[in-house]
Amino acid sequence: MNAIVTGGAGFIGSNLVEKLLEEEHEVSVLDDLSTGTLENLKAFRGRKKLTFIHGSITDRNLLTELLKGAECVFHQAAIPSVQKSVENPLVTNEVNVNGTLNVLVAGKECDVEKVVYASSCAVYGDTSELPIREDIKPDPKSPYAVSKLTGEQYCTTFSEVYGLKTVCLRYFNVYGPKQDPSSEYAAVIPRFITRVLANKPPIIYGDGTQTRDFIFVQDVVTANIQAAERGAGVLNIASGKSISINELADKIIEMAGKNLEPVYEPERPGEIKHSLASIARAEKELNYRPRFDLEKGLTETIGYFKPEV
Repeated sequence: MNAIVTGGAGFIGSNLVEKLLEEEHEVSVLDDLSTGTLENLKAFRGRKKLTFIHGSITDRNLLTELLKGAECVFHQAAIPSVQKSVENPLVTNEVNVNGTLNVLVAGKECDVEKVVYASSCAVYGDTSELPIREDIKPDPKSPYAVSKLTGEQYCTTFSEVYGLKTVCLRYFNVYGPKQDPSSEYAAVIPRFITRVLANKPPIIYGDGTQTRDFIFVQDVVTANIQAAERGAGVLNIASGKSISINELADKIIEMAGKNLEPVYEPERPGEIKHSLASIARAEKELNYRPRFDLEKGLTETIGYFKPEV
């Protein structure tokens, strides 16, 4: 397969690139390095089947040139932050909405076989219906969530109007190696792990009773590759299990062998309270089965971050 990975130097994208190369696919990475890093690709930068292009999905001419001859586009590139979207909704819209439209237009013009779009559970908002199924009415609570839902709708429209095959994967809380803990907008697990390993207490925003459905990055990678071959529409990609942030902090402290107490700060705007996915549709459409439970995934992730601290 000749594959394009937008955002391929980022956390999820670089893990996906690694797996695609392992499976002997031709891979081109497009990344503007605004959140991704070349460090994430350095282990396989010299491989003949990997091409790196420093550029943005906001550049439609570049995309049209890049997608010539491509069979599948794994569209991971985005500004992946609720908080950043609250602070600057215009930039989030430019990248996440207009950039996605650029990918789809280029895909249509270049006769790409399929676009696999990275969406987000944020589109559901703070629903009381748990577990969350794909047919629950979306209720986005942040500009980021609006941008991801809009991208989904563009994907569906391009499939219906132009015949471009698309599938939208609604990621829940993805974690694992190569996730950046130093960013101001870092996800909770790498932030907790790096602080705890440095003998600093994890910081919890809100009271910690909020729950999340965490999914290990290798399971997300597998879902993407499965989605390139089969599946359509919108699919939840998650573990189908949830844990509170308080319980998560306690588990990481225990697994790291530390004696620490979390510090609590005010909750952040735009954050949802509870999250738990139904993964029945992905199981049926993709034959998706998460292989990493939280214990196994945290063990891998703590092991990755230990040498860095």
